[in-house]
Amino acid sequence: MTSFVGEVETSQRIVLRSNDEALRLFGHGDVHLRHIEDAFPVRIVARGNEVLIQGGREEVRRVEGLFRELLSLVREGQVLTERDLAAAVSRARRDQGQEEAPGAAPADVIVITARGRAIRPKTEGQKRYVEAIARHGVTFGIGPAGTGKTYLAMAMAIAALKDRQVHRIVLTRPAVEAGEKLGFLPGDLQEKVNPYLRPLYDALYDILGVETFERYMSRGVIEVAPLAYMRGRTLDDAFIILDEAQNTTPEQMKMFLTRLGFHSRMVVTGDVTQVDLPRSRDSGLLEVQQVLKDVEGIAFVHLTEEDVVRHPLVQRIIRAYDRYEAQRAEAAGTAESSPAGQAH
Repeated sequence: MTSFVGEVETSQRIVLRSNDEALRLFGHGDVHLRHIEDAFPVRIVARGNEVLIQGGREEVRRVEGLFRELLSLVREGQVLTERDLAAAVSRARRDQGQEEAPGAAPADVIVITARGRAIRPKTEGQKRYVEAIARHGVTFGIGPAGTGKTYLAMAMAIAALKDRQVHRIVLTRPAVEAGEKLGFLPGDLQEKVNPYLRPLYDALYDILGVETFERYMSRGVIEVAPLAYMRGRTLDDAFIILDEAQNTTPEQMKMFLTRLGFHSRMVVTGDVTQVDLPRSRDSGLLEVQQVLKDVEGIAFVHLTEEDVVRHPLVQRIIRAYDRYEAQRAEAAGTAESSPAGQAH
């Protein structure tokens, strides 16, 4: 049995509208309830369309807020996924006592997908990122895989397009594996670059649906192209996204940023720990943080493993790699400073 040492035990009851709503909130076989109980020192008792939370006052308050947030998603028609649950649990565990109005929506919806799913920032870092995109002409989203850098940027682009803030969306990424020299590959241009641009297509299919995406593509409203094809252009009235920017050279980064036209907005995303460039080449994403750090109208948002909203194991994998790399760096530094490692 869970112990609540040092805290006054209390309880909170939440009454749901129906058994069907309870089923969607609790998950098949109450899997969501078990996940929450594993994350917090509370007892959760579910009976029909009611849920009772028992434990220390502060933990009960946190878990009640977590349930209210999940319930708001369910009542919007969203099917709770493991990703949604993990992100909500992570937020609740970081909560330091800030009061939240019962039933309050966790964040503003950016856009509704073709399947009716609401896209919204799910962590504090993601909220800062979305706000920066809304307020700045150029925003850099830097962080590990799974933090929503590209997906949220695309959602913001589609929202801007629907609100007529821009007339088109341009998505690009460097085709590093082909050295940006695509001529030797078989097929036409689209067939040559598709393998490198597939992640962008997948995100657009998910948000817009296949039919709308293909209609926008055929009209030129959405353009997906390798970075090499941005040279010599000026992009007005556009929302432009550069993905995988850690694989740009400094020259390519400068070329891309100077494509910005009037009434346009740019978002640059990347993970500086995943540079695929040859060792002899510097990453444009690393350099640009120094070059543009004091330039007005440009924002840098750094996301961390706390903003990962993929499978919970992804956060653990990122932390494990961070520890391993730190240990290797420390060992290398020790070897260099030791007498045996010094040149004679």
